[in-house]
Amino acid sequence: MTSAEDELVIAERVLCGLVNGLSRQIEEHVRVRATKLDLTGPQATALRELTGPMTMRELAERMSCEPSNATFVIDKLEKRGLVERRPHPSDRRAKQLVLTPEGEVLREQLLKLLTEESPLAGLSRDEQDTLRDLLLRAVPGGSH
Repeated sequence: MTSAEDELVIAERVLCGLVNGLSRQIEEHVRVRATKLDLTGPQATALRELTGPMTMRELAERMSCEPSNATFVIDKLEKRGLVERRPHPSDRRAKQLVLTPEGEVLREQLLKLLTEESPLAGLSRDEQDTLRDLLLRAVPGGSH
């Protein structure tokens, strides 16, 4: 390898380590905040990602998990009266996930908690926007 190739390999390794580290910090941040609302980390992630009616497949994609895992999480939230499954308006084979009024209230509380001492809080709004834009370029189809 040439020294330029070595530098690229090192830069890639460092960048991957930083992205993985940030991901772990965010997961831990979500988990800690979730416990304050008697939620698990995956339940909090599901509530955060339920920005409107969506299918289980859409939610699983947003949660970066398999639909069966999202189903397990939604089953628990449904038992707590936070989420309902409703018929899909245009696909009779599918169901849409919709937050109940209680789920909406809890989601708002969660979103407020997640902004407190966030791993991204040290970045300005412009820096967060730049990071988002760079990650969208690096992760095709990664936008929600």
